[in-house]
Amino acid sequence: MAEQTLYELAHARTGDKGNKINISLIAYRAQDYGLLVAQVTPERVAAHFAHRQPGLVTRYLLPGLGAMNFVLEDVLDGGVNDSLNLDMHGKGLSFHLLTLSVDV
Repeated sequence: MAEQTLYELAHARTGDKGNKINISLIAYRAQDYGLLVAQVTPERVAAHFAHRQPGLVTRYLLPGLGAMNFVLEDVLDGGVNDSLNLDMHGKGLSFHLLTLSVDV
C-alpha cells in the first residue's frame, strides 16, 4: 500500500456559519469514493483537527456525487466575526483537511 494525501484524490469546498464549519470532500474519480468513505471517518477528521478542539464532527455521505460533507462544531473561535484568527476559516480549514493521508 502507498500513502497519499487527500489533495491527490479529492478537492474540497467549505462554508462557515457562526462557530461551525462545513467542509465538502469530493472525489476526483468515482472509483476513489469508497476508499474515501472507508478512511476519512468523523473520528479521523476530529483527530486531524484536534488543535481546533472540535466539539462534534458529523459526516453526511453523498454517494451520487462521490462526495461527503463534514460539519465541525465549535472550531471557529466563536465565529468569523468574533475571531482574531481570520486565516483559519473557510478555505484555510478545507486545505488543512486535504493534508490528511490515506492508504491506497
